[in-house]
Amino acid sequence: MPITPANGQTAGISAVSSRDGSAEPIMLELVDEDGTTIGTAEKLAAHQPPGQLHRAFSVFLFDEKGRLLLQRRALSKYHSPGVWSNTCCGHPYPGETPFAAAARRVAEELGLAPTLLAEAGTVRYNHPDPASGLVEQEYNHLFVGLVRAEPAPDPEEIGEIAFVTPDELAERHAEAPFSAWFMTVLDAARPAVRELTGNSAGW
Repeated sequence: MPITPANGQTAGISAVSSRDGSAEPIMLELVDEDGTTIGTAEKLAAHQPPGQLHRAFSVFLFDEKGRLLLQRRALSKYHSPGVWSNTCCGHPYPGETPFAAAARRVAEELGLAPTLLAEAGTVRYNHPDPASGLVEQEYNHLFVGLVRAEPAPDPEEIGEIAFVTPDELAERHAEAPFSAWFMTVLDAARPAVRELTGNSAGW
């Protein structure tokens, strides 16, 4: 499975460091309702109300027992800090394929190379974040996969991880805050999740 080089994206800012040490803004792909690229926008600007529709991805990784790997977003993140969410999510850089971006961010955030990573469709949504006032207007590419290695989370990105069964997820979701987009992307990915994990896993 191809893994692209890490590009140094950090948790709390919308810029990357260039070779001379200066900050360059992180740019996202703007898309139309069909997912066709129509331009670019700076990351934070794309999330300002009412939001600009942009390309994103969400990854769901499972262990050999069919348990989903969740992450709790680091408290230092400017968007949705401290909430639980799916294994990994983010944005491709302009010109970067969603698959390559998903593999890159799994490596950067979790120190993992999935043993399998497969496309699981797309979903379009509009989710405001009440805490930050930012808006997720996203055309989201979904991926499911398997992981066998032990995660090594980057503390600047992830505060905590957990492998959960469907019942454990339901309990956690009832008790702890989750990202605004979590259930939308999970529900959209469920057919691929069930195909990957089998009926016995309960997804």
